[in-house]
Amino acid sequence: SVQRVLNFKTMASSTSLLVAIFFCISFLFFLSVDANEVTVGGKSGDWKIPSSSSFSFNEWAQKSRFKVGDSIVFRYEAGKDSVLQVTREAYEKCNTTSPKASYSDGNTKVKLDQSGPVYFISGTEGHCQKGQKLRLVVVTPRDSAFSPAPSPSEFDGPAVAPTSGAATLTGAFAFLSLVLGFWTLF
Repeated sequence: SVQRVLNFKTMASSTSLLVAIFFCISFLFFLSVDANEVTVGGKSGDWKIPSSSSFSFNEWAQKSRFKVGDSIVFRYEAGKDSVLQVTREAYEKCNTTSPKASYSDGNTKVKLDQSGPVYFISGTEGHCQKGQKLRLVVVTPRDSAFSPAPSPSEFDGPAVAPTSGAATLTGAFAFLSLVLGFWTLF
């Protein structure tokens, strides 16, 4: 009888440890945020002067959430256009003279490596003035899982679409998993 109690306690302790490990791994899995690769302009994916005044790259960007680690892809005709990553001032004035980065390969992939506003314009004369420019706000993965989108006034950039309920639920599940995992240890 004493032996059974000791075996049960050992088994219960082992089970608790396995459950705790499972929940901790679940927590890490659900907190890991996969980087996305997003084509500028959506499915059409063309980095060009907007064909109508009703389309704006900024309006397109407002419908997406960009996280640190994501990449954006610009598709355009190499040699006839380019992408310039610029400062806010250069973006507003369509100034192409001193870009932070310049790309002209026709299939440009830019990794978003820090949070905050990011500005892009076409390097072709006159294209930026005709609407070929993009301003987006990059958030940290932590922000995208646990808090609402930053307000435009925080970055003086575009409004960012709120996260889906799935991201909030994932964060809540991950937190609950961690708490339950540690609770089973004691």
